[in-house]
Amino acid sequence: MALGCSTVQIFSHSPRSWAIREIPEAEIREFKRLRKLYNIGPVYVHASYLINLSSETPGTAESSVAMVAQELELAELIGAEYVVLHTGRSVREEGRKVAAQALGNALDRFRGESRLLLENTAGQKGDISSRMEDLAEIMAIADSPVIGGVCIDTCHAFQAGYDLSRTEGTEALISEIERHLGIEQVKLIHLNDSKGGYNARLDRHEHIGKGRIGEEGLGFFLNHPLLREVPLILETPKKTEEDDPMNLAAVKRLIG
Repeated sequence: MALGCSTVQIFSHSPRSWAIREIPEAEIREFKRLRKLYNIGPVYVHASYLINLSSETPGTAESSVAMVAQELELAELIGAEYVVLHTGRSVREEGRKVAAQALGNALDRFRGESRLLLENTAGQKGDISSRMEDLAEIMAIADSPVIGGVCIDTCHAFQAGYDLSRTEGTEALISEIERHLGIEQVKLIHLNDSKGGYNARLDRHEHIGKGRIGEEGLGFFLNHPLLREVPLILETPKKTEEDDPMNLAAVKRLIG
């Protein structure tokens, strides 16, 4: 743990394949041993990027329901507290309702302790979960105790119409969270700057302070009293081994 992190996000299998290999028992034991040794927690598993619970293609929809259940089972197996999920996209007016109902069906199969977090998306064409009221609607329709809350991605929020480069934009986002979800539902923040300009609906992450949200905006967001205790995961670009330490140092500097 050379970076000095106290929480991690992982993939439990390839996020771009429907195939899932069985995790050897020895790997599970070693993961749990190292987690305990370095006092890591919570552990987050990011679900497959292929999942689309609102897909109009029956095979994809069925595979997505099965994959959500499998993601939770794998998380339970390794002792991870949470699975982070993008619910999908749809051109249909009822796409959000379809996804929520499919999600409820997927979660009915699970009896473990791991919990699911719904992540806000960047507002690209067909997105069904880019606004806080969207997430609240999906949670209400799915109506499952397995849903443990939400993950807020700063780049996605900025792209979907929450101007986090400005104090007013962060306050507007938090106001919507409180109104539609409750601030206690925010269990994780994906802290990313944005390569694209405000409300461009472009999901491209940038190094902390080097994008269009900027240091001032991210600094205000990080230090907001309602968000300071929420775990942070960086999903910033990594082209060299220096990139992760650089972004972590930037975050620590902004937190002060």
